[in-house]
Amino acid sequence: MKKSFKFYIIIWAVLLAVYNLVVFVVRPIIPGVAINYDVRFWIAWGFIIATYIGQLLCAMTAFNSKNLDKFFLKIPLITQSYSAVIAACIAGSILMLIPNCPVWIATIVCAVVFAFCIISVVRAKAAVDIVSDIDDKIKTNTFFIKALTVDAESLMERAKSESAKTAAKKVYEAVRYSDPMSNDVLASLESEIAVRFAKFSEAIVADYSTATAQIADELVILIGDRNKKCKLLK
Repeated sequence: MKKSFKFYIIIWAVLLAVYNLVVFVVRPIIPGVAINYDVRFWIAWGFIIATYIGQLLCAMTAFNSKNLDKFFLKIPLITQSYSAVIAACIAGSILMLIPNCPVWIATIVCAVVFAFCIISVVRAKAAVDIVSDIDDKIKTNTFFIKALTVDAESLMERAKSESAKTAAKKVYEAVRYSDPMSNDVLASLESEIAVRFAKFSEAIVADYSTATAQIADELVILIGDRNKKCKLLK
């Protein structure tokens, strides 16, 4: 993500340079356009630059994400800050072009637009944080079953005899179609499932046919009990 941000900041710098080139170089040579670098002009220009910098900070926050999933969740933050920059450029440029515009009008307009931009970005950031927290919670609450599914699938490949393969597939199917969401109430039951599954793994590796079938049945019952309790919690 850091490498991508380097390209992003180059594009950002180019766009900022082009805008300043238009304002300070191209604009003065346009026929009929008055040049007046008064307080109103510098207020509008400073307002635009501040919005540009704010947009860069928003992008930096998004690109500092630990993984691609987190980055995609923060894309609305970048798009909202882009909209803020566009709004600032339009409002600021209009104020620059209006001849004899009172300073107080320029100040009020810039303050109102800037406040609107900040509120929009803050709302986007709040929405991103909420979705990110929910996503983290879901990943945490579904880890037990997902991890158990991976382990059960691995056991099917390690099973040697036909009876062991049948038992491993039976447990895998039970885990695979289980409710993925965990709950604190299920902690003791899931702990018991984990202990039984560890014994089941040992039996599969050692190829103990009798023990494998017995523990497989016990696991299926425990997993079934867990699913019933999951339904009660919804």
